[in-house]
Amino acid sequence: MKPFSKPYLPVPAQIALLKSRGLTITDDARAMAALERIGYYRLSGYWYPFRVSTIANTGSVRAVQDDFHPGSEFGQIVNLYVFDKKLRLLTLDAIERVEVALRTDIALLLGQHSPVAHRDPAFLHGKFTKTLLRGKTVTGHQVWLSRLDEATSNSREEFVEHFRRTYSTPLPIWMAVELWDFGMLSYFLAGMRHQDQVTLAAKYGLPRPELLTGWVRSINFARNLCAHHSRLWNRPLVDQPPPPRKGEVALLDHMGADQHLQKRYYAVAAVLRYLLRFINPTTTWANRLSELVVTLPAAPGISLRHMGFPKDWTALPLWNK
Repeated sequence: MKPFSKPYLPVPAQIALLKSRGLTITDDARAMAALERIGYYRLSGYWYPFRVSTIANTGSVRAVQDDFHPGSEFGQIVNLYVFDKKLRLLTLDAIERVEVALRTDIALLLGQHSPVAHRDPAFLHGKFTKTLLRGKTVTGHQVWLSRLDEATSNSREEFVEHFRRTYSTPLPIWMAVELWDFGMLSYFLAGMRHQDQVTLAAKYGLPRPELLTGWVRSINFARNLCAHHSRLWNRPLVDQPPPPRKGEVALLDHMGADQHLQKRYYAVAAVLRYLLRFINPTTTWANRLSELVVTLPAAPGISLRHMGFPKDWTALPLWNK
């Protein structure tokens, strides 16, 4: 491992470097403004597909060079960045609806067992409440409760402060869910009793709870990308939403045979769309996604396939009422 030795480059030198590598920049002032506002390193993720690749005999990409393909323009890269920003915001809109709905579903379901069912191991899966985390002396449930207690202690929400002034007991689940972030929601959902997971999955027409827990975990990965302003449009999914088996969920049958689709943004968009059909049947989110997708900047090496979208995707029943 060698020490980092690349020199610091002020913005004018960054522009000169990009030009020397074949990137067309026709307006230095606009390029300077973009690099000062967005940053060289952040934009570099968007000019990756514009760079020359060395192709191996197998047809796979072996190495990406510093030089750009002829005809590559700085404006195309900025347009791609703006497109991705809009995609993140639209995706967060769908995720918010799913998050709020699932919090409410869990509160209504577990609240029937006990106001503090989220704290009581008797109402949760044994693996969550009894199995120690690898290399630790605590369970996943104990770690999760610590996060909840910290969120409660730090909260300045009026309902939390009123509860603390009035009662000595922990927040009931129908209040506590309001303090969960999406990561806490995903982790808790995976730790619920199997029968409760089955009940929740059935509400969304899913034959197996593993689909719902896997989808929520994947949505959480996408949510973190969006929340931290990370690139989304062509990012491989570390947590992929498990596709239903053929015939299990007819609207998603097209996902099963397309492994590239399963690893890209489309997979998350598809499960979000599916869940929204139950949560908010009249939502225009699918239309807004379709309208945004057609604005993907036209440039060599840029296509919807990078995002996993299948051909003629808007004609699929999933995307129609």
